[in-house]
Amino acid sequence: MKKIHLLFTLIPLFFSCNDSGVSNNNPFVPNYTFSMDLNMNLPTYSNLKFVSNAVYVPNIGARGVIVFNTASGYNAFDAACPNQALSDCSTMSINGINAVCGCDNVTYSLFTGQSNLQYPMKQYRVQVNGDILRVFN
Repeated sequence: MKKIHLLFTLIPLFFSCNDSGVSNNNPFVPNYTFSMDLNMNLPTYSNLKFVSNAVYVPNIGARGVIVFNTASGYNAFDAACPNQALSDCSTMSINGINAVCGCDNVTYSLFTGQSNLQYPMKQYRVQVNGDILRVFN
């Protein structure tokens, strides 16, 4: 009986959830809880139906959210420069398949959120339901 109990105790360790090792902790970008739905049938978000297009959504998260179509799904990142303290220049802008920090002109890939600096862009979750994207954290 003790062996069965031990087995059931150890099983969760082998099958526990994995967050792919990505850390979303960043000392410059605060954590905000939100959920928003984007209807890609509306003109504001219709570009997201096409690969390598991005849309900026203001007034969500720290500095707004950038949503990007990667062809294999969607990425959503906070538009706050991940390696700068929040300031007047710390909102990133979209430049093709990249986001550019207004403070230091560092470029971040919208496919990965990475640059050559310490912190990547703060990433949010995206669920697809037909033409509706739900972005949340």
